[in-house]
Amino acid sequence: MKVIGLIGGMSWESSAEYYRLLNELTRERLGGLHSARCVLWSVDFAEIERLQVAGEWDKAGAVLADAARALEAAGAELLLICTNTMHKVADQVAAAVDVPLLHLADATALAVRSAGLARVGLLGTAFTMEQSFYRDRLASHGLDVLVPDAPGRALVHRVIYEELCLGVIREESRAAYRSVIADLVARGAEGIVLGCTEIELLISPADSPVPVFATTRLHAEAAVAAALAD
Repeated sequence: MKVIGLIGGMSWESSAEYYRLLNELTRERLGGLHSARCVLWSVDFAEIERLQVAGEWDKAGAVLADAARALEAAGAELLLICTNTMHKVADQVAAAVDVPLLHLADATALAVRSAGLARVGLLGTAFTMEQSFYRDRLASHGLDVLVPDAPGRALVHRVIYEELCLGVIREESRAAYRSVIADLVARGAEGIVLGCTEIELLISPADSPVPVFATTRLHAEAAVAAALAD
């Protein structure tokens, strides 16, 4: 099995999910006591969040690129950025190393298309929902992407940073997310992309009338498949 390099810590709550999923999926594939061969570089999310808010994406990308180089030096043979939002700097990170970077949006789009869907609602941070880097990557696979209205986007973003990234799960926030999802479905969404790794701590398939696409799991599945490929 190839060594999977994880650029994590954004937040560590979701990085823990990546670690759990990679090991569970490896055990499912190989059986017995098998677990994933992986190395993790966990950044200080406070530093990254400050750069996000300031719009200093090149500096944030440089931090992740340094992490990628460290992981490659530690033996990583493929890399994951364990956050949807920071795929804004995916090209910068990929250019810093000689090993492949598995793009989260590509794994997600493949799953959506495999389900026979063409129009999805996207939930994520304000950066992910409002900027083009993620929506365009999904659209490049032939998907039509809808995002919540302005109040919905503000709600989804606030819950991510003020609750989920801190490990806080509130039923009232789950109910609010359900309302946002219902609005997207009413506008024609055939599925919902949980385009922030922390959202999977709050929302499950039971919270949506249409299929949900859990990007953390999809990314982990793609990584394990690539790591076990000949």
